[in-house]
Amino acid sequence: MPKIDDLTEQYRGLDWVLPMRGEEAVRTDGLLAFDYDYAEEPAEVTIESDEFTAVCPWTGLPDLGRLTVRYLPGSQLIELKSLKYYLLSYRDVGIVQEHAAGRVLKDLAALVRPRWMEVTLDYNVRGGLRTVAKVRYPQASEGGAPD
Repeated sequence: MPKIDDLTEQYRGLDWVLPMRGEEAVRTDGLLAFDYDYAEEPAEVTIESDEFTAVCPWTGLPDLGRLTVRYLPGSQLIELKSLKYYLLSYRDVGIVQEHAAGRVLKDLAALVRPRWMEVTLDYNVRGGLRTVAKVRYPQASEGGAPD
């Protein structure tokens, strides 16, 4: 049975270079929206997925988390199957959590032009640290979503 000292060199050799793609690989071309028939009396919409995944831009190791999108629609709603495919396009993208949250917000707000939108990206614990990134459109100081 190997001892810890014997495994040190082998352990250092585990620093593999894993394949990853840049942010340009995020697929917005399939995002779809449709008319909201009740825009004059909007309902707050919440979409959650516990399957969001991207990769660390430094190590290539997977980052997994829960993505929540809350928004008050204007005249358009997000089509959910297209959103699922959009989120899947992050699977091999090397992007930090805060940038991923901001990118999702930018893309979805451009798609549906909501009255307000909030994206929360809660990554699984890594290295004993839990990180939650939350971004808003428009920013809270500009009349965004209530806390």
